[in-house]
Amino acid sequence: IMSQHALLSAGCKAWRSLSCPRSELRLDLTLGCGQTFRWRETGDGHWTGVMRGKVWTLTQTEDTLWYYVYSHQINPTENRQKWKVEEEEQLLGKMSKRKTDMKQEEVGFCTMMSEPDNKEEEHLREYFQLGVKLGDLYRDWSTVDPHFKHTADIFTGVRLLRQDPVECLFSFICSSNNHISRIQGMVDRLCQTLGTLLCKLDDVAYHDFPPLHALTDPSVEMRLRDLGFGYRARFLQQSSQIIVNSHDPDWLQLLRSTPYLQARDALRALPGVGLKVADCVCLMSLDKFEALPVDTHVWQIAKRDYSFAGGSSQKTLTDRVYKEIGDFFRKLWGPYAGWAHSVLFCADLKRFQKLKEEIPKLKDDKTDLKKKIKERRHDRCEEKQKREKGKKQKRT
Repeated sequence: IMSQHALLSAGCKAWRSLSCPRSELRLDLTLGCGQTFRWRETGDGHWTGVMRGKVWTLTQTEDTLWYYVYSHQINPTENRQKWKVEEEEQLLGKMSKRKTDMKQEEVGFCTMMSEPDNKEEEHLREYFQLGVKLGDLYRDWSTVDPHFKHTADIFTGVRLLRQDPVECLFSFICSSNNHISRIQGMVDRLCQTLGTLLCKLDDVAYHDFPPLHALTDPSVEMRLRDLGFGYRARFLQQSSQIIVNSHDPDWLQLLRSTPYLQARDALRALPGVGLKVADCVCLMSLDKFEALPVDTHVWQIAKRDYSFAGGSSQKTLTDRVYKEIGDFFRKLWGPYAGWAHSVLFCADLKRFQKLKEEIPKLKDDKTDLKKKIKERRHDRCEEKQKREKGKKQKRT
């Protein structure tokens, strides 16, 4: 019997759930806005992907997040067929010697939900950072930012994921001069070529993200070039090699406890990692919520919706303008600026254009909008000063 993607409508007894309203998480926006490239909509409102070495299907009702985790079983017949094909390809010279060493990889299929595991809910909560009260943040941002306020009512529940740093780094190295669907294709091919096959559902194979050591072999560059990675193939191989040879095995994870700018500079020392990629990794996997990735789209948002004048004479995004835009939004939105940025970035994507059309037009012109933002930022500073003054008086 062919293993199939789970559907909640087929019966919810096999599913597990946790309380989570749509205002705190919308799967379609969060998983489809370009911060991760491992999830696909496999049924109406059902998203299937790989997280922590397991295959998951997620869906939601108004106040509940439902999840189904698949078990991994071995299919010996398919295993033998895979080895035979690889041996034939090896003889034809289509694969490197490294692939021969990978022939023992087991081909799996899924027939049932995995045994209950209390850690799975914990992993899901950590992945979606459900401890962060998104509704409170939206209210704070709406108070100081009229443009955010009129966008937020439609684009609710856009959360920031806490991804594995290795997967996040190498996925975003693939993002250079690229768009979301093409990055997804590259990440898929990277996992299919070098990652462990976890299972098959409806004839779709799901692979784990390859470990660092699988990317370090010199042959990896040519194999990825053959798969359409272009110049990024060299960056992937060289960056993995530097991390393995020059750092501790947990170096990327340890950057979570390193100050933001220090962590960003450390990442920028790797081939293929510029300011934007480093900020994406800092924000989406290293707990640096003040990190704010800036590309031409974010620059356009700043100019169009916030009358940002910095770099108006520039045709390309310079490091100076990059910093000015980041600082502008950090002052406006505060310590979780990277989260607020993700909401507006999501709202600006073409794939959500129909949803964006539901947003009412803002009546204020750009001059009034900028004035209001400055006034509210000033009021917030005054309130902070009053609180600090009150604390000092209490001490005395």
